[in-house]
Amino acid sequence: MTRPHAVIVGAGAGLSASLARALAPSHNLTLAARDAGKLEELATATVARTVAMDAADPDAVDALFRGLPDRPRVVIYNPSARVRGPLVDLDPVAVGRALEVTAFGAFLVGQAAARAMLAAPPVEGVRGTILFTGASAGVKGFPQSAPFAMGKFAQRGLAQSMARELHPRGIHVAWVNIDGGIRNPGVTVPAGKPDSMLDPDAIAQSYLALVHQHRSAWSEELVLRPWVEKF
Repeated sequence: MTRPHAVIVGAGAGLSASLARALAPSHNLTLAARDAGKLEELATATVARTVAMDAADPDAVDALFRGLPDRPRVVIYNPSARVRGPLVDLDPVAVGRALEVTAFGAFLVGQAAARAMLAAPPVEGVRGTILFTGASAGVKGFPQSAPFAMGKFAQRGLAQSMARELHPRGIHVAWVNIDGGIRNPGVTVPAGKPDSMLDPDAIAQSYLALVHQHRSAWSEELVLRPWVEKF
């Protein structure tokens, strides 16, 4: 049997690399990022294709999905952009670009993924899984972080709308709230608090569980936080 195909958009070190390694044993992979050169080592380790693309560019997203060697069964959207600062000082152009990456790019990839999955026959009633990497900013806005909250709230609303529309058609859609800092390469964990940041490999296992969920009990939203994180 042909192995299913998975696409990770916004691939890189940290969570994306953990997701690639978690999916590689059971899926063929395509990794997409603005700088595909940085994916060489990860692509070799996971036997993945790489594609250089801007997730907020409609033509680039269309080309990504038209160029896939097989219809995707799993699509994960990771990119986001932050612009920090007091609301009254924010640069409108920079804010617009941040929203393009976090929200509009999520729409473009979600739309293209849904089109590709709907064109494929279901396997035991399921056509595929689309996952969006969210953050606590999609639930509560923080000071001096309005653009990130705007993008993540939009992304969360997109996922909710897609789930209601596509779940009955065999496509599992979920938004994952990463409610805490991720222990990515180069990040220092606070002394004396070994589990105060999320382990990217552990996060990846939760994504994998969503991919394998039975359709009688699909999750639309998942919240992941360290056990010491305050609610």
